[in-house]
Amino acid sequence: MSYELQNAGTALAVKSADLGSAKVALATAGVNTGAGTKPGMELLDNQKLGASDFQQQVTYQRALEGEIANTISQIDGVDGADVQLTLPEDKLFSDDSTPATAAVLLSGGTSLDPSAVRGIASLVSSSVTGLSTDKVTITDGNGELLWPTADSGTGGSANAKAAAEARYDASIESSVNAMLNRTLGPNKASVQVSTDLNMNEANTEQLAYAAKGTPLQQSVDDETLAGTTPGGGTSGTAANIAGSTAAGAGNGSNYQHKTTTSTFGVGKTVTKTKVAPGAVNKMQVALIMDTSIPAATQASLTKMVSAAAGLNTARGDTITPTALKFATTTVAKKSPLPITPTGIIGMLKYILAGLAALVFLVLASRALRRRESSELGEPKWLSEIESPRPLSELVASLEGGGALGAGATGEMGALGAGEAANPREQLAAVAAQDPERLARQLRQWMTESDA
Repeated sequence: MSYELQNAGTALAVKSADLGSAKVALATAGVNTGAGTKPGMELLDNQKLGASDFQQQVTYQRALEGEIANTISQIDGVDGADVQLTLPEDKLFSDDSTPATAAVLLSGGTSLDPSAVRGIASLVSSSVTGLSTDKVTITDGNGELLWPTADSGTGGSANAKAAAEARYDASIESSVNAMLNRTLGPNKASVQVSTDLNMNEANTEQLAYAAKGTPLQQSVDDETLAGTTPGGGTSGTAANIAGSTAAGAGNGSNYQHKTTTSTFGVGKTVTKTKVAPGAVNKMQVALIMDTSIPAATQASLTKMVSAAAGLNTARGDTITPTALKFATTTVAKKSPLPITPTGIIGMLKYILAGLAALVFLVLASRALRRRESSELGEPKWLSEIESPRPLSELVASLEGGGALGAGATGEMGALGAGEAANPREQLAAVAAQDPERLARQLRQWMTESDA
């Protein structure tokens, strides 16, 4: 298997057909071929028999750090990661134990979205027992703290706020500018948006009571008393002496008492609302129009942009229209390619070559048709061969001008100067007229060549 060392010896290049074999060979040698470059759980494969508990704990911690770092490196936008864990020792009482912590250093993670940073913090905390997200520290290559932030739970940090405002502004600008281009044409008007977003997450709770109560319980107490009581006598001691006849006449009495007690229940409504971050505190829109747009159209255009951007004057949103003369961009016209003498000569060469090929094909087709129509007589030299003769004898007789040679020469003369010069046509004619005799002669010649 051929290979090549690259990147100053830190990379190994092999053919695509040998990729599987190369990975197996590297894995057998203990080389990590995964997405990350940190040693992971393969460290536990090299444990020694007499290792102490401390050594085993340190090896496990290193393996866990490597696995987490390799996992973080697979996230888009992260070139590499270093993870440092602090794992507490198990103690009998939980009050005496210290919480686990983690520190993550990202390489090339400056352009990460805040949601991706939160995802990394959750990934690290979920990989370690007893580790919470607020105990995870994430820092980029410039030393800027990405996690935790002042408002980590809601993502309301300064970086998150700026990124969210930039995305919101770009969305509004794109939609409004597209509308302007469709309405006025290109390079006629442009919009610039600047918003202030509220990135704080809030929970609101509202309690409301019903205007009219509903009776839940009611009791009525009704007391009535009717009777006769003796009347009072004359004042003094005479009226109180027994046997006295000074008592007065009696009067009748009537007593009535009624009490109603009601217990009312009042309906109440409790509304709990969770306000997500991203509400617009204030928006400012700058509308730039070309001076070629009429004034009446400019006023209508300002109202249209205000409605399209969602401006709310009650919260202090403003729009500033400005008419300026736009710069005109001139596009250079493409001049036709000059026709040089060299180009003309090249074109003429191709034209002449095509004409020459066409003339050659016409002449060749005519010659073939003429030869097909001509009749060939039987050569006399073949008819004079009564039996198969050696090739050397036949050649000698033809060169010596013998009877056979004379016959052959006469036959060639009868065919014509142009026809006699082509022995292939002569052999084809002989094979058509007397194939058996020609076959015997060919077998004789083949036997001589084998000998």
